[in-house]
Amino acid sequence: QVQLVESGGGLVQPGGSLRRSCAASGSIFSISGMGWYRQAPGKERELVATSTSGGITKYKDSVQGRFTISRDKDKNTMYLQMNSLKPEDTAVYYCNALIYTRIEMRDYWGQGTQVTVSS
Repeated sequence: QVQLVESGGGLVQPGGSLRRSCAASGSIFSISGMGWYRQAPGKERELVATSTSGGITKYKDSVQGRFTISRDKDKNTMYLQMNSLKPEDTAVYYCNALIYTRIEMRDYWGQGTQVTVSS
């Protein structure tokens, strides 16, 4: 079985930093695109950042220049470095990955972790 396990959320003051990680484990043949999403209370889930297997990255406009997505292919792990955090970044953050196993290709989601930016 394949699973994504997230870590690194929590409470931080405005202007602070957090580093999220998302580790994929199980019977993985390969991982294609990976990304981070977030969902704030009363809002729809939105895309924050993505990374292709070739290393091409894209960001939501409001996090461009503050957040950095990266991947360690040897460890099947993705990271999100979040700097200059703002209260509007408060949300539950989820990681997502398109993973190939020997029998199928499908999307997998992490368990989600709360990030709260508040003084």
